[in-house]
Amino acid sequence: MEATTWYLIAIVIYLALMLYIGYAAYRKTTEYDDYMLAGRGLHPFVAALSAGASDMSGWLLMGLPGAIYLSGLNQTWIAIGLCVGAWANWKLTAPRLRAYTKVAKNSITIPSFLENRLEDKTKILRVASGIIILVFFTFYVSSGMVAGGRYWESTFGGDYMVGLLIVSGVTLLYTLFGGFLAVSYTDAVQGIIMFLALIIVPITAMFVLTGEGEPVSDMFSFAAENPYPGSEGAPVEGFFNPFSGISFLATLGLLGWGLGYFGQPHIIVRFMALRSPSDAVAGRRYGITWQVLCMIGATMVAIVSTVFFARHPEASITDKESYETIFLDLTRVIFHPLVAGLILTAVLAAIMSTISSQLLVSSSALIEDLYRGVVNKNLKSSTSMLASRIAVAGVAIVAGIIAANPNSSILDLVGFAWAGFGSAFGPVVVASLYWRRLNMPGAAAGIITGAVVSFAWGQSALTDVIYEIVPGVLASVIAMVAVTLATKKPSAATLEEFERAAAEAKAPAAPKGSAVKAEA
Repeated sequence: MEATTWYLIAIVIYLALMLYIGYAAYRKTTEYDDYMLAGRGLHPFVAALSAGASDMSGWLLMGLPGAIYLSGLNQTWIAIGLCVGAWANWKLTAPRLRAYTKVAKNSITIPSFLENRLEDKTKILRVASGIIILVFFTFYVSSGMVAGGRYWESTFGGDYMVGLLIVSGVTLLYTLFGGFLAVSYTDAVQGIIMFLALIIVPITAMFVLTGEGEPVSDMFSFAAENPYPGSEGAPVEGFFNPFSGISFLATLGLLGWGLGYFGQPHIIVRFMALRSPSDAVAGRRYGITWQVLCMIGATMVAIVSTVFFARHPEASITDKESYETIFLDLTRVIFHPLVAGLILTAVLAAIMSTISSQLLVSSSALIEDLYRGVVNKNLKSSTSMLASRIAVAGVAIVAGIIAANPNSSILDLVGFAWAGFGSAFGPVVVASLYWRRLNMPGAAAGIITGAVVSFAWGQSALTDVIYEIVPGVLASVIAMVAVTLATKKPSAATLEEFERAAAEAKAPAAPKGSAVKAEA
């Protein structure tokens, strides 16, 4: 049996499982709040893996290994910044956001929370936030579609557009019908698959190389001493030195990726769906352990690949531009086709988990934040669900048009969107949870300034000097603080609500089967 047939068998099994989970979630999704937030009953393990899988996307298995493979460990500053940022996000944001969104009129999206938290009667916060989410998520979704097309090319030697359409189509189906519950449970399963793949592949490759006489210790010096495919015929001398070939500002920019967590709607929405604020502690432990081990695995894939592809010139690399397919290519070579097919579903898992989460948040921006929040607030629950499903399809089509260019870099697309969200929402979300004095004009100034500076910086040559999230966040904080202090203080009712939410965030968990169950 040909290898591609085995791959197809593995992928069909995987896609069928995802569709089944989507169908099961569809049967449990009867209300609009269920479709958007799973009734606030998400287990911390599911929330943690779901947040991690939707966060990492194809970047973890494709973008990060490719960047390290070409440049060396100076690219790991991204991973370090992300791990620190994720920890801080779970620690600082999760419990308070879960409590405050419930207190603030049971807000089910970030824009609606900001509107309710800051008593915005003008709809400025809701409209500005909804537009920013749509713009940046369209680019973010397209990055996943690019990864889907490249996956298909590398695995089957097939057409880029065919792969893009198949991967995007299945993801679209279970997101359309199953909503947040389907997205969360499929993400958790996908997170487990990603974790196992990133542990199994580099360890197996190391065993293969040691069996061929390559000492393990030599693998951690090989790229700095020998040329390998992609190194332009010469060793990368500073490969294993994280400080080599990178400026202080560039390092700061890579670490700055961690700042983005506080403003990612598709990640922090998991905090809002937790059963209780106290679940954030368990969620943080699950999530950060998963993330650190996955980052180590992705780094090891890059290191081992430099040796493997140099020692095996007959093993072809599909992407010879950014080398973002080395995980796929390595897996195809060292495993039996059926096992390789099952492992390669990890890339599909990463891609699909992110696309689904982002499509859902994009639809909420269109329907909940723009249409229902501004045009028709009395929209029926059943009509809202139908409209949200139509919105999911619409965003997918636009993102697919952008992704039709196969030369788009996954890391560049992700980086652009990540910086946009981190700059626009990060400072304002944190301030809304911890700063009593924050008001609507200040929040609006922070959101708009952060988005504009990040967008403009990312489109200019300055992005080569320092990643746009750093100036974007700085500009957002300055604008938010200056305008807040120059304008009217919040009302007494807003301040009282702030104190109540802060108290609820610190409250111990309710006994099982009582308050938690009733709230969920």
